[in-house]
Amino acid sequence: MRAAVRRLRKRLGRRGHFLLLLGIGKSCWGAGFLIDPPAPEGLRLLTHWGSLHHWAWLWIGCGLITTVSAFLRVGRDWAGFIAALIPPTVWAIAYTAAVVSGQYNRGIYVAIWYLTSHVGVIVWASTVPEHSVPHVPRSARRGRAA
Repeated sequence: MRAAVRRLRKRLGRRGHFLLLLGIGKSCWGAGFLIDPPAPEGLRLLTHWGSLHHWAWLWIGCGLITTVSAFLRVGRDWAGFIAALIPPTVWAIAYTAAVVSGQYNRGIYVAIWYLTSHVGVIVWASTVPEHSVPHVPRSARRGRAA
């Protein structure tokens, strides 16, 4: 069992771990919309095009793509990062539109939350290299002790 876990951890790497957690979280968030949809305050732009049950599938679908991408090699995992960006970006746009139209003034805080804690973190994580080598002190490069 330990060997299987070790192989899985090695296969996932840092980026894969992030994508796996994010994908599971997005899928669960979408499932929550299916089971117990929240009040649609601030989401009129979305509910104009479909019910929150329909929009839940956006979270679930993007979550599944993100989860599957966790198992791909670095460089091929880009679809997971793109899929992870879609739902929070859509929600941030909806809340911003609600603020601009005067329908939901509190939406600006929710939009900023989605843009920073979701979109910002995902964009940052997509730039993190799988393996980073620490800076080597100059004395060590010349063959002397640090």
